Amino acid sequence: MKIIIINGSARKGNTLTAIEAFVKGASKKNEIEIISPEKLHIAFCKGCGACQCYKGCVDKDDTNPTIDKIVDADMILFATPVYWWGMSAQLKLIIDKCYCKGLQLKNKKVGTIVVGGSPVDSIQYELINKQFDYMAKYLSWDLLFQKSYYANARDELSKNAAALKDLEDIGNNL
Repeated sequence: MKIIIINGSARKGNTLTAIEAFVKGASKKNEIEIISPEKLHIAFCKGCGACQCYKGCVDKDDTNPTIDKIVDADMILFATPVYWWGMSAQLKLIIDKCYCKGLQLKNKKVGTIVVGGSPVDSIQYELINKQFDYMAKYLSWDLLFQKSYYANARDELSKNAAALKDLEDIGNNL
């Protein structure tokens, strides 16, 4: 299976640690590519609607090649830190730009990893998960998992052996 991971964090911290644990398990049987939005030149979606006529974004940047990779994937993993009770702007940018080929994203296998500085029973995780729930319903996604982790210090998740094993097992069981 071809898996695309969208890393919604520009830092080398807990979100990347979670991704690496997942990849450790998933890479044994799957082809994996990580998209790091902060390394790309992608303009924000202007809502112009021209993409619906031209079958792609009219921006002459990294949008179309990036979205094509997502469309070609069998599974998408969205990974994000919590920013102001929501997903990061980096991740939201990629999701917004998926509008240009949104219907081609139907029926994908999807997972989410959310890492925040509040306990996992905080409303912030619920808000992010609900947003993905509604996207999944709209696009008929097979939402395989939604995992949330508390990690405040930059390296805190790397010290959580149970969380790392959980993520590795999820990847291994795909």
